[in-house]
Amino acid sequence: MEFKDVPWKDVLLDAKGFVVYRDGFPVTEGHILFVPKEQNWQSFTKCMEAAYKWGYDWVERGYCDAFNIGQNVGEAAGQTVMWPHVHLIPRRAGDMEDPSGGVRHVIPNKGNYKKGVLC
Repeated sequence: MEFKDVPWKDVLLDAKGFVVYRDGFPVTEGHILFVPKEQNWQSFTKCMEAAYKWGYDWVERGYCDAFNIGQNVGEAAGQTVMWPHVHLIPRRAGDMEDPSGGVRHVIPNKGNYKKGVLC
């Protein structure tokens, strides 16, 4: 696959080394993707850094309360577009009853590792 073949079209920002797209199937309002224009570590690192900064900016401006950043690598991890990309998912208080465990919720019933643990 080449960058010109990525399926995303809804561009928010076209930067020097990457493009930010709206996710076609957002899990929350504002879910976006950082997609490197080239498949190399330098380009991917720029995406991760930009996603992190963008997320912190969201929190500072009050757009969301927190955020998740993630990547699916390989079919077994849920990757469906075989071009590297970083998900930035804004999180808001109350969007889940109990968000404890964060990204651990990708495996059903494994998210809340604190249930049943005596503190």
